[in-house]
Parts: sequence; C-alpha cells; structure tokens
Amino acid sequence: MAEKTEQVMAEAYSQGLPYSLEAEQSVLGSVLIDPELLSTIMEKISSPQVFYTEKHRRLYSLMIRMFSESKPIDYVTLLEEARNEEIFDSDASAQSYLLHLMNQVPTTANLTSYCNIVLEKYYMRGLLTAATDIASSVREGDGNASELLDAAEQKIYDIRQGRQTSELRPIGEVIIGVYDNIYELNRKEDTRITGLASGFHQLDLILSGLNRSDLILLAARPGMGKTAFALNIASNVGIKYPNIDIAIFSLEMNNSQLVSRMLCSEALIPSDKMRTGRLEKEEWRNLAAAAERLTNTHIYLDDTAGISVSQMKAKVRRLKNLGLIIIDYLQLMTSSTRIENRVQEISQMTRGLKIMAKELNVPVICLSQLSRAAEQRQGHRPMLSDLRESGSIEQDADSVLFLFREEYYADAEEREGADDSIRNTAICIVAKNRHGSTGDVPIGWQGEYTRFSNLELGREAPPF
Repeated sequence: MAEKTEQVMAEAYSQGLPYSLEAEQSVLGSVLIDPELLSTIMEKISSPQVFYTEKHRRLYSLMIRMFSESKPIDYVTLLEEARNEEIFDSDASAQSYLLHLMNQVPTTANLTSYCNIVLEKYYMRGLLTAATDIASSVREGDGNASELLDAAEQKIYDIRQGRQTSELRPIGEVIIGVYDNIYELNRKEDTRITGLASGFHQLDLILSGLNRSDLILLAARPGMGKTAFALNIASNVGIKYPNIDIAIFSLEMNNSQLVSRMLCSEALIPSDKMRTGRLEKEEWRNLAAAAERLTNTHIYLDDTAGISVSQMKAKVRRLKNLGLIIIDYLQLMTSSTRIENRVQEISQMTRGLKIMAKELNVPVICLSQLSRAAEQRQGHRPMLSDLRESGSIEQDADSVLFLFREEYYADAEEREGADDSIRNTAICIVAKNRHGSTGDVPIGWQGEYTRFSNLELGREAPPF
C-alpha cells in the first residue's frame, strides 16, 4: 500500500499539480470512523471535484449519495456500494484501501484542518490550470491583448468567487442583522429610500433609491438629455456619498467632454461660455468651487469605444468600494462573442449587465436609445415598445425610465410662447419598476446648464 501511495503522489507532482494525498485520505477516513462527520465535511467541500484522485472523487460522491438516501455509512456498507459501482479493481484492493483510509486518520478532531488543506490544494490547482490556459491562449493568439487580459481576469475572478460559499445560519443571527438594519433605517432622514439617493427625491420615492444588484435602464430619444441626467445622478451620488466609487463608461463622448458637462452643471455656468472660456469673475469662483466638489468624489471615467460587458467587469473589479456603474450607452457596446443577429446581441449584453449588477452587488444605470416610433405617435410619449432592438431589454431591467420633454417637439414659435411649465420642465417616466409602482416624475430642466433638478412639489421634498 505504501508503494501505491508513493506512486500516486509521484504522478501528481510529476504533472506539477498541488495535491495532498494524506489530507484527502484523512477526510474520507474520518467518515468511516464517525459517519456523523460527513455533514461537517459537506459544509466545507461541496463537490467531489475538489478531490484530486479519481478514486477519492468517486468515493466522496458515493458517500454523498448514501447520505442523501439516508443509508448508513460504515466500512461494510461503503464496501458493498463501492463493489456495485466498480470503484476498485478487486474486492481485495477495495477492502485494503478502505481499511487504510481508516488507519490513515491521525485524529478526527483536526478534520476541519484536513478539509482546509484539500480545499487549498484544489484552488492552487485551479490557479495553475488557469495560468496554463492563459499561456496557451497567448501562444495560439486567441484574440487581441485586451481580450486576453479580460479572459485572464475572468478566470482568476471565477476561482475567487468559488471560495465564497454561504453556510447555514441560525435564525437568531439573521434576526440580529435584520434588527440592526431596521435600527439604521430608523435613524435615516427618509426610511422610504433604501438604496443610494439619486438626488431626485420624487424618483427615489418610487424606486426606493438606486438599489444594489439592480439594472436600471434610462432611455430617451436623442437630444432629450439622458446623458445630462445620468451625469447629474453621478455628481449627486458622488457628493452625497464621498466614500463610494462610481464608474462611468462613456462610449460616445470623451472624458474631457464629460467633465466639462459635469462642471457646467455643477457650477451653473452656461455651456456656450464653457466652450469659449469667456467667464466672468464670479463664474470663475463658481467653477473652482464645483471643481473642488467633484475632485473630492470617487468618480472614475472610461471613454473606451465599443467596450464589452466583460471588459467593464474586469475594470470595475479593481475599485475597492464600488457603489454605482453608469454606461452611456447600450447600442454602442459590443458583444464579447460574434453574433450576426443584432437583437440577440443586444439581448446577450443586457443579460450580461444584469449578471454584472448581481455579481458586483451594485446598481447599474445603462442608457439606451429609443426607436423613431414615438416621433410618429400623437403626443410623442415614449413606451416600452419603443426600446430599440428590444429583445430582452425590458425583461432583464429591474427598472425602465424614460425622459420626455414636451418642449423638444414644439417648433420655434411654440417654444417662444410656451410658459415655464413646458419650457423648463421634463418628465421622468417610470415605465417599469420591479420594486413597486410606476408613474411620472416631474423634474426641472435648465438647458443652458445641461442640468436637471428637483421641482418644489411639497414640503416633503427636502433639498438634496
């Protein structure tokens, strides 16, 4: 038996794969000594694939099956099941090996340590396999450097995610957590907003704020101000929550254009003056103050054209305290795989965005264009069916918001004669809301500053 043990270990290390035969044998042997320990092992080792040798994988799988079928597990019953499964070449080798497993265990008191060793070796093998795959992809030229880097980060991320497993918890512990959460909510100014406050109070009341793992779709026709609205949200959140990281991916405008817009909106300086640089003394002071406020935020910008979901995910993982992702906009993104059908490609990307929001546990705001259908409709009010290349956009999104300005569709004469209620207002239409009701949210619009703001709708709307 000792010779066979040395042979197995030699084969493992000759392949360069980390492996502990003694730890694996001690884990399995502990079950034969005390079958009650199997439940402890299953909490740590969820899959037979964690074991290195095929024989151990099959034995552990057999133990799990017997456990699920409420069959007793001991030397005799496991031997009989192993015969039926033909795990060993002969009865003699089966008897010899099961006895060896029992004799191999130094003490069952250290079972958790044995499991940890088996797990550590499994993750190290995963890292080695991932590194080998990455090296092979580089040698064979499977994609450009950017795609290979994204694939490499994804492989490492998948291994890291595999280590995060949840365990059964007594309800008392969960109750304490819920109680603490209720207590914290009670201390908040407005308990109706459970997520990040966007800065638009009436919208936050309907959505309960920007909630973790939500995919929020913000759609409008060109010129309605969806980029301005998204940047206003980014500034509001960044200033209110200075410790969280906000990632903005702009596929249409470069970083300088984005920052100019944000400064214009924050400093209340007309956009034409920002373009010419002809500012008054007071405006220079306002600009400096706005620049300081934005500099103190943790807003990060990326203007990579045609970026994919996997590339975004790879970049935002580097942020330590990620709290919000904004993407401008969906139709300019590219898929990580080649799909000829555009509707299927958009559907794949929205599914990827929803998965990213859930994996990273942050709200994702994705901007989207609307089709021309609203242009021909009386009143021009957008509808869910107007989503371009809709596919699964509506299905994947937790919330769908439309921006609509009546002034946009008025001709020059009508604009001149329009009152302030039309000229300086917009509507954010909550067309879908997985967390509650839908409806219209009137908001202020200051076109010269490319800025949206709260309207005074009553005493309950506090300043942001």
